[in-house]
Amino acid sequence: MPAVQVRITHIFTSSGHDFKGRHGQERLSNGSEAHECVVCEAGRGLQGDRYAEKEKGHKGQVTFFNGEVLREVGAALGLQHVPPDAFRRNVILEGVDVNDLLGRTFSLGGVRFEGTEPSHPCHWMDVALVPGTQDLLKGKGGVRAKILESGILRTGEAELVLENVEATC
Repeated sequence: MPAVQVRITHIFTSSGHDFKGRHGQERLSNGSEAHECVVCEAGRGLQGDRYAEKEKGHKGQVTFFNGEVLREVGAALGLQHVPPDAFRRNVILEGVDVNDLLGRTFSLGGVRFEGTEPSHPCHWMDVALVPGTQDLLKGKGGVRAKILESGILRTGEAELVLENVEATC
């Protein structure tokens, strides 16, 4: 696949978890911080994000999410506006289906990643937005990835390159 131009519309980090390990308890309010750019630390995560503190090499160093899905969910739920940080994903992309990054090595804006697993929506999505959100996000919750080479991601236009793609006709 030749390079494709995509758009990084939002980048978020959060220093603490709101939902993880809180089943049967209230949501916390750690909030998300929006960035124009963020340092991606190989094997760790996004600088300042809660997942960068986990053991080195974990599968969920960064999570990519489709901006188009954000709008689809809002429309399906009859909402005028869905905050882009509502689902606690790190990087919101437009111009590519992030599910295509699953199981692939790719570079985005010059930073190399490996799509490791789907980011499955949990029951908390109904709390983060409104009831019914979790069902609408099934199969569209984003993709978790490892950072293979450190670098800086910036909002705006970016080049996406999938590595080791076989040519087809």
